[in-house]
Amino acid sequence: MTTSPAAVNAVLGVAPADPATAAAHFRASLAFHTDVADVAAALSAGGDPGFVVIDSRSTQAWDRGHVPGAVHLPTALIPERAGQLLDRSVPVVTYCWGPSCNGAARAALALAELGFQVKEMLGGYEYWVREGLAHDTGQGPGPAAVADDCGC
Repeated sequence: MTTSPAAVNAVLGVAPADPATAAAHFRASLAFHTDVADVAAALSAGGDPGFVVIDSRSTQAWDRGHVPGAVHLPTALIPERAGQLLDRSVPVVTYCWGPSCNGAARAALALAELGFQVKEMLGGYEYWVREGLAHDTGQGPGPAAVADDCGC
């Protein structure tokens, strides 16, 4: 008698989706998310990347380090300032500190509710730093904050 894998481990306790359902799910996920490596590659390719990056953290967190070229727009200020700072025809990529913070998702929601096309950068600034990518501080290029620095 053969024991089914589902009876052996939690990974297969719920069977994987069929390939067509899985493809639809992951395609939809990519409409909402991007990652640090893809954002960095697009920004470093030169020219207009076709999107704007929004740092939704506090001013103190922003000053300690942020993605070069990002626009500082704390989530609480999005309703009053997004229309002045951003063009609704240009997609927006939001980030906050990292995976332990939902600030980028809250910022993305606020922007979407105002009519902006938006994606969330998975990993946030924490993974930007971990990957050793260039960053700016309140005093120009410099060392990035590496401790949990959400500030949202």
